[in-house]
Amino acid sequence: MDFLFNLLPHLLNGVSLGLLFALIALGFMLIVGVMEVINLAHGSLFALGAYVAITLMGWKMSYAMAFLLAPLLVAAFGMLLELCMRRTYGKDPLYGLLLTFGAALVIEELIRLVWGSNEKQLLVPEQFSGAMVMGGLLVAKYRIFASAAAIGMILLLWLFLEKTPYGAMIKAGAHDSEMVRALGINLPRLRLAVFALGTGLAAVAGIVLAPIWGVRPHMGVDAVVPAFLIIVLGGVGSFWGAVIAGIMVGIVVGLTGAYASEWSLLSMYLLLIALVTFRARGLLGKKTALEN
Repeated sequence: MDFLFNLLPHLLNGVSLGLLFALIALGFMLIVGVMEVINLAHGSLFALGAYVAITLMGWKMSYAMAFLLAPLLVAAFGMLLELCMRRTYGKDPLYGLLLTFGAALVIEELIRLVWGSNEKQLLVPEQFSGAMVMGGLLVAKYRIFASAAAIGMILLLWLFLEKTPYGAMIKAGAHDSEMVRALGINLPRLRLAVFALGTGLAAVAGIVLAPIWGVRPHMGVDAVVPAFLIIVLGGVGSFWGAVIAGIMVGIVVGLTGAYASEWSLLSMYLLLIALVTFRARGLLGKKTALEN
């Protein structure tokens, strides 16, 4: 019983981390689905969100205002990147991969140039500092806020995709871009909006994760690899599959990090191997030729 009681805080921390992983992965998945390009700069834009928020708060802006404004600024930067990517559409996917890989390197070096290479810290509001007792457990207030923010953003994204005509356009674009164009929908504008939405979600996750991870120029690599893995684990194109997979990865990384830190990164790859071995399409993915 004592072991389970001691395990519970690490489990809760893993769920919190997993929800934020899922948020990063959903933005990544939207861009992959509609644009048919793997955005290797997604992690760098995640890091940029944290740095922009630090700058805004350094200008005496409140945390709430920085939380709202920084993702919008990163989304605008993402739109500029999408405009650069347009020359790669319809060509070998390698062109898009190389462009986004180059963009990731450029963004990381810009971060080093503007903010330096030293690790920074994003300060959280006083009301989210410290800890509180819940059911006999000492729980960090910020972990509760981080989980609530991730859940809120995931639910808002789901409602947007499922209950609005714009969400229907995005889902249609992910299914068949040529059909969307045939229906008279402006595909370039749709792609621009989806890229902005995806990068904005990455920035939100970067801001929320910053006080937990710390802020450093290469922190984007720590985010984009789990995001890609979560999409595969959950099933490519599955919204709730990505959410469930994100929580699973967060729990595995959190538990192994607590009891065997040297295995924390390796654990998510072992999870991927174990799951894909028995279910090639992922948790909620559609059946593929691999299972025929």
